[in-house]
Amino acid sequence: MFQAVRGVFDRAHGAYSVVALIHKRGLLAFRDPFGIKPLVFSKQGNEFAFASESVAFDRLGFHGFTDVKPGEAIFVDFKGKVHRSQIRPGTPRPCIFEFVYFARPDSVIDGIEVYEARLRLGERLAHEVARQGLKPDVIVPVPDTARAAANSLASTLGIELREGLIKNRYIARTFIMHGQDRRALSVRQKLNPVRSQVRGKDVLLVDDSIVRGTTSREIVQMVRDAGARKVFLAITAPPLRCPCVYGIDMMTRGEFVAKDRTIEQIRKVVGADALVYQTYEGLVAAVRGDSAVPGFCTACFDGEYPTGVTRRYLAQMERERQRWT
Repeated sequence: MFQAVRGVFDRAHGAYSVVALIHKRGLLAFRDPFGIKPLVFSKQGNEFAFASESVAFDRLGFHGFTDVKPGEAIFVDFKGKVHRSQIRPGTPRPCIFEFVYFARPDSVIDGIEVYEARLRLGERLAHEVARQGLKPDVIVPVPDTARAAANSLASTLGIELREGLIKNRYIARTFIMHGQDRRALSVRQKLNPVRSQVRGKDVLLVDDSIVRGTTSREIVQMVRDAGARKVFLAITAPPLRCPCVYGIDMMTRGEFVAKDRTIEQIRKVVGADALVYQTYEGLVAAVRGDSAVPGFCTACFDGEYPTGVTRRYLAQMERERQRWT
């Protein structure tokens, strides 16, 4: 089986975390040599489990876990014996967007607590807000992933944090929906302002990212319609400029609002009175913290793909995605 995994590594150059039940043999799991996607392993007595995030073990009552290392394979046979093999030398490049947006805040990925990473993102972002001289009356997180960052940002600046937006939990993620009109309508269904918390105030909204700008524009206008005097927007990540080829449906490069636009131009598109982005350096430093992770996949921000994706492949991918829509 480890020889078969070696063959997969030879042929498949990308991001993958695989768990397979081998008939009458046991449980096999492996992670790509860059460890772009998370994968964790835990044992409780004579029970074994793999999961994409450590939070799953908490719900199952498992205590303690280890990461499946980049390029590693683990096989658990039906006798309960664990076999581990480093099939390829690992070069850890975990997806940094997991920490910004996708991962549960109570998970731990490659030794980094997601919630703590988001707190550090808020602290870093607070310095960028102060650098622009913004003095909001209230700070409002865009639920849910930006809440931790907004909390630490507010604490750092000494400004009140208020729940000025309430989320309808029965609406799907809007940035992956097809069609701008559908996305805009879904934002209005997904969020509702608490008027008493924003009326007559200069409001700083804190969100994790801007993809097309549709969601941000609708939220800014919603808060303005609720009576806010001014609406500022602070983003815990830098501008998204490049598509993800590793399984996150961000569509094509041309749909990113940050493509070929300055931050001032993006501000005008989303309709905010001021727009503050996290710096790239701040993003990496905040997520890394004091961990030993040497680097991350930051391709959606800087276009540097760990697996060496070519421009020709990106163009082909975009043509295919355009046909799907």
